[in-house]
Amino acid sequence: MWFYPKIVAHRGGGTLAPENTLAAMRCGLQHGFHAVEFDVMLSADRIPVLMHDPQFGRTVRGAGNVADTTAASLAAMDAGAWHGPSFAGEPVPRYEDVVAFCKENRIWMNVEIKPAPLHEVETGQVVGELTRQLFQKEAQSHIRGTNDVSLPLFSSFSFEALMAAKEAAPEIPRGFLLDKLAPGWLDKAQALDVVAIHTNHKNLSPDQVAMVKEHGYGLFCYTVNTPERAREILGWGVDAFCTDRIDLIGPEFG
Repeated sequence: MWFYPKIVAHRGGGTLAPENTLAAMRCGLQHGFHAVEFDVMLSADRIPVLMHDPQFGRTVRGAGNVADTTAASLAAMDAGAWHGPSFAGEPVPRYEDVVAFCKENRIWMNVEIKPAPLHEVETGQVVGELTRQLFQKEAQSHIRGTNDVSLPLFSSFSFEALMAAKEAAPEIPRGFLLDKLAPGWLDKAQALDVVAIHTNHKNLSPDQVAMVKEHGYGLFCYTVNTPERAREILGWGVDAFCTDRIDLIGPEFG
């Protein structure tokens, strides 16, 4: 079952701020969101940072790879100018700093573990270990299966990364990310002991929604950007979704 917020700001601030930055988290908060989704990847020195693409060029100018660059060097790069001049100089943040911001402002986190190629197990392990340290106090009082949002929710498309996170931090709940419900999804979900299935709303049908719910999982969709589609899938029984259009779909939508 789903015990978390229904509407989640995608990558912090959706289309209104540079994704996966502290500026994006502030933007989401300014729009009333106390629930965010963001991506976490490892730097060359095994420090979790917020980044979606393993290669530079889209949100960070230049050539190179996140996995070959230290966290200090990433922090010196500009991850905001691509979005607009008002965000110029916004750095690539460390995961630990974003957790601190979210805790301070009571923001629930859907932490997508986004490993660079060939770093799946390592990324899951490191992110899991750090998260366990950061949420040690909350984990001691958390009761699984209750309406408690004191812990974040891990998610990942990588079975290997999510399994490594499970082994490193079994107390942190997990959601399995899938583009579509392909054969074998249930076996993997059971092996990962997830609480939810996360999937692309474009590849979802009402029958699939019913099937997921019958197996006792929460159902979260990405990335829903029109109120009409949001109402449709919620009517099917989808529990929650993330959106880029935090200007059109507010945290109290529905």
